[in-house]
Amino acid sequence: MTRVVIIGGGPGGYEAALVGAQLGAEVTVVDYEGLGGASVLTDCVPSKTMITTSVRMSNLADAPKVGVRFDGGPDGQAGGAVVDLPTVNTRVKALAKAQSRDIATRIAAEGVEIVQGHARLVDPRIVAVGDRRINADVVLVATGAHPRVLPGAEPDGERILNWRQLYDLKALPEELIVVGSGVTGAEFAGAYQSLGSNVTLVSSRDRVMPAQDPDAARVLEEVFRRRGMAVLGRSRAAGVKRTDHGVVVTLEDGRTVEGSHCLMTVGMVPNTREIGLAEIGVRLDERDFVRVDRVSRTSVPSVYAAGDCTGVNMLTSVAAMQGRIAMWHALGEAVQPLRLSTVASTVFTDPEIAAVGVTQTQVDEGEVEARSVTLPLDTNPRAKMQGFRGGFVKLFCRPATGIVIGGVVVAPRASELILAMSLAVQQKLTVDEMAHSFAVYPSMSGSVTEAARSLMQATPE
Repeated sequence: MTRVVIIGGGPGGYEAALVGAQLGAEVTVVDYEGLGGASVLTDCVPSKTMITTSVRMSNLADAPKVGVRFDGGPDGQAGGAVVDLPTVNTRVKALAKAQSRDIATRIAAEGVEIVQGHARLVDPRIVAVGDRRINADVVLVATGAHPRVLPGAEPDGERILNWRQLYDLKALPEELIVVGSGVTGAEFAGAYQSLGSNVTLVSSRDRVMPAQDPDAARVLEEVFRRRGMAVLGRSRAAGVKRTDHGVVVTLEDGRTVEGSHCLMTVGMVPNTREIGLAEIGVRLDERDFVRVDRVSRTSVPSVYAAGDCTGVNMLTSVAAMQGRIAMWHALGEAVQPLRLSTVASTVFTDPEIAAVGVTQTQVDEGEVEARSVTLPLDTNPRAKMQGFRGGFVKLFCRPATGIVIGGVVVAPRASELILAMSLAVQQKLTVDEMAHSFAVYPSMSGSVTEAARSLMQATPE
């Protein structure tokens, strides 16, 4: 029986454990913070739970537009509705712990041994946990990452915060400054604006979310500003200091921004130090991420790695797939290498931004030849019914064959709508095949099939 030791119980670790157990391996998971890892306990599950509340607040604010009036509140407002932050945070933490317990129960039921503690590789085939030595034929490193700290802006957990400290706040920040306009910064900035905070978003780039589709980012920034958020572009933070009643963020050009709290969202650092990787010959890159190939192998034959510690498209779904691929490969199963071109991702702002496959930037820069269409949702009947405006559906296909190679959706629940495009990209469907699929009327998904019809070409005579 093959002995597998997995270091880290996040998505890359626990999904790999399930595959290993299914294939008959003797699997041990070493974890110190709780099954599900940061994704479940501090990052993805908690943030999306909180964002659910913020979306409800946005819906209440827009309710008068669809004929719902709240007695007792000013015109155009939701009857004086306010957020009870302690209740929100209690629910967030409870759901995270419940999800962690469910994962632990699931993998234990499959016969996986769970060892609590800090692991260290003392040999490519020996993992130390305290005084215990666990022999392994295969080791999977899935240790995740933690928030990067900007020198001069060290979090104190009270006024200067990273996103893992938000759920301990007793009251809603009156004036929240969010430093960093990537996905995490944009999600929290939008959420707290909807919850009732006055938010200032500090972005070092020309626009928010520079790595996302430029048209989608533009729509979101317009929504942010329309809702009253202050967005400071080309404004890099140099430091953050506490004052008697709040914080002051100093920008590199000398300007200052004052607020009650500051949230730092300036990237991630891999958890790869002091676990023996370099000592046994595992290669790291210049930022200490583990170097892996497309089947999750490291430079040491018996050692694999998965998840955020590899720096490969740091998404929960990607971490889970890396872990599965590692086990399939290590245990001799047929496996397809990781294809990042088929990964679907979502920014859980309001509206959501979801994308898969080829990007607008790749097309604009000539890396990929494609035909594309962008359909505004302003003409979609379901969008009109919901009072939603400003979103769109974008679809990319090969010029000659019409094979779908990418797409973008900006809409409520875009995370659900992207599945149709994701399946099309994965299965190499053509726009003709998508166009001949039925969509419910009225629905947002109707715009996906309409986009496909727009890209259909007449058959040459």
